[in-house]
Amino acid sequence: MPATSRRLRLTALPLLLAILSATVVLTVGSAGASTADLSTASARTTSVINTGDGTLQRRERRIRNAVQVARNQIGDPYVYGAAGPGAFDCSGLTMYAYAKAGVRLPRSSDAQAGAVRRVKRSNLHSGDLMFFTSGGSVYHVGIFLKRRGGRPIILHSSYSGRPVQRDPVWTNNWFAGTLRPR
Repeated sequence: MPATSRRLRLTALPLLLAILSATVVLTVGSAGASTADLSTASARTTSVINTGDGTLQRRERRIRNAVQVARNQIGDPYVYGAAGPGAFDCSGLTMYAYAKAGVRLPRSSDAQAGAVRRVKRSNLHSGDLMFFTSGGSVYHVGIFLKRRGGRPIILHSSYSGRPVQRDPVWTNNWFAGTLRPR
């Protein structure tokens, strides 16, 4: 057997294994496996992993789009019970922004808290949700944007008389949730 033929087969083997791994992952994923069960042998296959809600890239794009939709609402008034367009309460803003990006969220902040996967504060990414609590109950939700001087900045609709806006977080009584399959 010529040396070039052996080299070609040896270099093609990792690619073949990656393709087979992706096929197995997609088959397992479509059979109802949880996203926690999905893994790959190669980082190159992450673009085709089925998470149940589409590809990882599609989910990331939807989250970025939701953040942009929410940013476009800056200046809109707070109205209790409103879910846009043109006026929002806190959970109405998050529900509206994510719905426009193709992601369903429940209506209330408490129900939204139950629909996300909790993440450590140190693992927040733009588009994750921050839930504010008092006495063990969720009373407010906002969209995490970034950190400034170590403090989280959120986009939210807080209360009557204040429009949708960006604010630094004012309390330590909060937890974070994500819609990413991480």
